[in-house]
Amino acid sequence: MSHIRPFQAIRPRQEFAERIAALPYDVYDTEEARQIVSANSFSFLAIDRPEVNFPEGHDIYSPDVYEKASSLLKGWIAEGRFIKENKPCFYVYSMTFLGRTQTGIVGCFAIDDYLDGTIKKHENTREDKEIDRINHVYTCSAQTGPIFLAYRANETIFNITLKALNTKPVYEFTTEQGVIEKVYVIDDDYDVQGIVSAFDKIRHIYIADGHHRCASAVKVGLKKREENPGYTGEEEFNYCLSVLFPEDELCIMDYNRVVKDLNGLTYKLFLEKIGEHFEISESETAVKPKSKGTFGMFLNRKWYVLKAKQELKSTDPVKSLDVSILQDYVLDPILGIKNPKTDKRMDFVGGIRGLGELERRVLDGYEVAFSMHPTSMNELFAVADKDMLMPPKSTWFEPKLLSGLFIHEI
Repeated sequence: MSHIRPFQAIRPRQEFAERIAALPYDVYDTEEARQIVSANSFSFLAIDRPEVNFPEGHDIYSPDVYEKASSLLKGWIAEGRFIKENKPCFYVYSMTFLGRTQTGIVGCFAIDDYLDGTIKKHENTREDKEIDRINHVYTCSAQTGPIFLAYRANETIFNITLKALNTKPVYEFTTEQGVIEKVYVIDDDYDVQGIVSAFDKIRHIYIADGHHRCASAVKVGLKKREENPGYTGEEEFNYCLSVLFPEDELCIMDYNRVVKDLNGLTYKLFLEKIGEHFEISESETAVKPKSKGTFGMFLNRKWYVLKAKQELKSTDPVKSLDVSILQDYVLDPILGIKNPKTDKRMDFVGGIRGLGELERRVLDGYEVAFSMHPTSMNELFAVADKDMLMPPKSTWFEPKLLSGLFIHEI
């Protein structure tokens, strides 16, 4: 069963929340983060991407960079940019984007739930990416970016969330990306216990986004356990900051692909090879696939519809994914892309950028683009429930959780 508990958040003073809150650290490269912090000295990227406080060329992974993050966090707290809740609470985090609202519970999950498989994952993590966040969390003694979790909808949690939404939010603002952000406090003891008890009855929770943040936070917790052999399990380092959303409110966007060349093939021969496993038809308009097993392809200034033939269908949770079908029958055998995670000939384009971005990429040097039908939450759950893993870049969630609104001291 799931062990979710409230925590004493360190969070921005109301008047500073909008200026402090920032998109996750991994959305930006160093130069982009540097520009944002230069324009807004309150941006949490100054702490989440602390290398921006050093001259260009400075090793972004050196110990003094992480020490800078820690000193900035302590300094901002000391000067009053943040407050600390006077008791453990849950929070409702509401995000409205493109006319759709999702409301999550902000709380902490037990690292043991991750270790024993109660918290399910669907992606592998890379050690080099983990090390950066391990150093950041450990040096700051705090988790600054929440992990995006999903659970199967629960009536008790829904009712407590609805009750909170009828109170006055502690934060309410609209981001540059057009997301309406609202945060509500749940501090009533009865409601807090109601959430704890409801999650205790939920068998599995799923990582939607933030696999590296999650793995890093857990490893810091394990390191703290080694340093504190008499730990009881109640210490804050045994828990990880998260926002938990009911799956019926979440939307996975398409995660599209662009490839730089046709692996030596002519347009004619490439289309002939595609036709062995797909029905091909030209389209006068850009193709946004409306059903599973259908793909759009932009090639030689033309859009095509590709429909997977019946023999490609599978009952295997991973092989049946559209991202797997494209990889197994096009990217690998025809275009020679064996490892999509590392092959420099291919790039991934989040659906939020639109089909126009695929056309632009092809006109600017890439050879072919593929538009995808989004992976569904049911597909994500099916893969995770079998303890299997999706291919890289199978899901794109929008909107992204902001960092800096909730800090969990460990």
